[in-house]
Amino acid sequence: MYLTQSLRRSAQTRAGHLASVDGSERWTWSELLDRVGRMAGAFKHLGLRAGDRVAVLALNSARYKEVYYAAFWSGVVIVPLNTRWSLEELVYGVGDSEPRALYVDTEFLKFADPLKARCPSLEHIVLMDAAADKSAESTCLAYEDLIVQNKAEKPALVAGSDLAMICYTGGTTGRSKGVMLSQLSLWSSAMALTADRGLVGPKAVSLHVLPLFHIGGVQNVFATGIHGGMDVFHSAFEPKAFLGAISQHHVTHVVMVPTMIRMLLDQPDIAQYDLSSLKNLYYGAAPMSEAQIREAVQKLPGVEMQQGYGQTELSPHISTLWPEYHTPAGVEASRVRSAGQAGRCVEIIIADPTGNELSRGEVGEVRVRGPHMMLGYWRKPEETAATIVDGWIRTGDAGYMDEDGFVFLVDRLKDLIVSGGENVYSAEVENALASHPSVATGGRHRCA
Repeated sequence: MYLTQSLRRSAQTRAGHLASVDGSERWTWSELLDRVGRMAGAFKHLGLRAGDRVAVLALNSARYKEVYYAAFWSGVVIVPLNTRWSLEELVYGVGDSEPRALYVDTEFLKFADPLKARCPSLEHIVLMDAAADKSAESTCLAYEDLIVQNKAEKPALVAGSDLAMICYTGGTTGRSKGVMLSQLSLWSSAMALTADRGLVGPKAVSLHVLPLFHIGGVQNVFATGIHGGMDVFHSAFEPKAFLGAISQHHVTHVVMVPTMIRMLLDQPDIAQYDLSSLKNLYYGAAPMSEAQIREAVQKLPGVEMQQGYGQTELSPHISTLWPEYHTPAGVEASRVRSAGQAGRCVEIIIADPTGNELSRGEVGEVRVRGPHMMLGYWRKPEETAATIVDGWIRTGDAGYMDEDGFVFLVDRLKDLIVSGGENVYSAEVENALASHPSVATGGRHRCA
């Protein structure tokens, strides 16, 4: 399976309907198809071939979405770069993946020349902003010029097993690793998300504020596209603009992290916005407290809340905590403290150090398998062999599973403390500290 099938289907069945909204710019599905084909033609004009890499360093935009699909269209491998990285980290990522082209917006144009000077693979710099095209330096190519000057390329015959993306991990334990994700892994995870979130039907409207360099942010673009819905892009999260966009564009689905939700709930005039279109609020990267869930349910009536647990190595879908466990009754049932149950197309076991499945309630490593697994780490065979064992991804997370298949995370394995022969989980220590009224708290991260 390949990702551009949904693009062509949506252009066929939803030709005149909006596909992308980015400020004053609007593109229908037929226009998006043409622009993606033309950008794929530009790749060919620049000498890029299937398997070559193209990197992107930019804030969220409709053009970012187009570059993703153009890469999938042509068999080029996309490398989304973390916008929070320093120059040295960017040099490492570009040097490691060796892209031949870098797509950059004005926010990060300052990195273009240093990267080109230090990374021999870079041949082309493309400036993505429409407003900045005329003032671009001569060393930069203008994105819209490439669209206008190139004919639409026919889609390449890519296979589901073909490499589609190299997505770098956070690098909290040393150098970031390039996670190799195939067409099939991305597509199957997106399909699972559409089912788990109810992102089905062409009337879905998704508002994107999570960064598109992160697999958790961009997968929701792919999921919306499968059913021909509409994507609304914001370059950054600002609570009032976010609330206004929901009202203006009749947004039905949003993905956030708990800190964003906290900022949203703290808006004193939140009740003045028309949020009646909003159906689903999906959050990840950290759990939410029971108190915050109760407050969200009260201030966002009629909105289904879901938690997702994932890792980059799994494109990123692992499990879902369903909306019914975010109701007052669900909170009281304590399942809200879990990471939910295995998502569609996902198998989960809790394993001992030798890989044997443990009994329910026993703490071990969370291991996951399914069609959404990574191919491996880019140019890191030893790390790949240590992570993919007997067909399972070793997540590095410690947890247990209850009788109904709910997964409860207790720690990262590397953070496990052995004291007096007993296991002490750092999460327990943190929770004890967080219960003190003088300690400010934040959520523990769950997504790579």
